[in-house]
Amino acid sequence: MSEWLIHIIFSFLSTIGFGIVTNIPRRAFVASGFTGVCGWLVFWQLKTHHMSLGGANFWAALLIGILSIYFSRKQKMPVIIFHIPSLFLLVPGGPAYLAIRLFISGNTSAAFTQISIVTITAASIAGAFMMSNLVERIVLKISNLQKKHKNC
Repeated sequence: MSEWLIHIIFSFLSTIGFGIVTNIPRRAFVASGFTGVCGWLVFWQLKTHHMSLGGANFWAALLIGILSIYFSRKQKMPVIIFHIPSLFLLVPGGPAYLAIRLFISGNTSAAFTQISIVTITAASIAGAFMMSNLVERIVLKISNLQKKHKNC
């Protein structure tokens, strides 16, 4: 139980901290922090249960994308205000740094391994955001069709 609490607290504070650095509006802090916590918990649990790095990043980023769209509509703010801070925890900064360091030291084989990790993570996140936008469009179309049908 305490491990869950630690993950929740630190992911919330990290998301809000990055939101402060990127200068998001104060009224978006809690929603952004909640979105970041949800995304991190999904990632952490999937990785704990031996899902691939790409899969865990995909599902976490998909949830972040969907929650960001929800909060952007609810608070009438751009989606990116919730995307950027919430995604901070999933960005593969460590492997990217390590890849550069390995290239400099001449260990190209290990560097390419790290670059593949960065590429898989980035592609998973991008694919999840594309999927969340697709889900949003489908939901809006269904909603518009229901309203249109209801008015007839």
